[in-house]
Amino acid sequence: MSATAIALVLVAAVAHASWNLFSKQASVTGAVSFIWLVSAAATPLYAPVIAVAVVVQHPRLTGLSWVFMAGTGVLQACYFLFLQSGYRLGDLSLVYPIGRGTGALLAALAGIALFGERPGLLAIAGIACIVTGIVVIGIPGRTCARAPVPAAGTVPAAGTAPAAGTAPAAGTAAGAGTAAGAGVPAVPAPRAPAAISATAFALLTGTFIASYTLWDKYAVGTLRTPPLLQGYAAFPIMALAFAPQACRAADRTAGVWRAYWPQVLGAAVLAPLAYILVLIALSFTAVSAIAPAREVSVLFGVLLGRKLLGEGGLARRLMAAAAIVAGIVAIAIG
Repeated sequence: MSATAIALVLVAAVAHASWNLFSKQASVTGAVSFIWLVSAAATPLYAPVIAVAVVVQHPRLTGLSWVFMAGTGVLQACYFLFLQSGYRLGDLSLVYPIGRGTGALLAALAGIALFGERPGLLAIAGIACIVTGIVVIGIPGRTCARAPVPAAGTVPAAGTAPAAGTAPAAGTAAGAGTAAGAGVPAVPAPRAPAAISATAFALLTGTFIASYTLWDKYAVGTLRTPPLLQGYAAFPIMALAFAPQACRAADRTAGVWRAYWPQVLGAAVLAPLAYILVLIALSFTAVSAIAPAREVSVLFGVLLGRKLLGEGGLARRLMAAAAIVAGIVAIAIG
């Protein structure tokens, strides 16, 4: 891989982990309002880029192409919902690696089951590494994390009070610019029931990652839909899908914007950008090199969870995340 491709992939990985950090920080508000605000901001923000791409490429879209662009919006809407639900209950350094690892694992297994692919010994070892990493990182630990520091006007999670037996996500930071560790008392990390529920949501998130990956692969590979269009389509569709609920909860949505507008705008910029950078790298580099390399984002996610949110279990989670990354690389090679 060239130095340019490596730089693009690394920037994309940091961007991907960063927008997940923003999602984690805003997860105390519930899911729908935040997701709608992000998708509603990303849609016009990237519309000029899409317009230029359409003018330059003159894509020929069939009726089935439009169906697949709509479908990716539905799949990614479910992905965002489960992701936010996982972040509401568990650590960034727990949910993020499990979701990414599960998505890669299920995509590989689907290739074997649906497309007749026959993995070699190295790929089988990679699958074992991913499973091991997911199991290790999902083990609830008795760690400490910093208490959440709500920003002025912070909107509580839907229903205001957490469900019985459910602890708020450890280290959830609200306001932009909140200094990690600045006089923030240590509190217990999420209890085992919350961590187990967060793991379940992370596994569901991974299921939808694998689903939209395979869906989009067919769209861009077989239907020849331009990848930029296929990737962008999810945002206007999510904006439309969540608009009725966001409008019905207009006060909550407005409160989420007031308290978390930096996170909303950050996610709106970085979520599409991470994908666009990967697409640029793919334009001159083999997918077998890019796909595993971008998963280094799980390591960044674990580090961000520790450094900015005060999440515990750093050594164990870093080792497990490294095993997941190694497994993804092994699958790509083997």
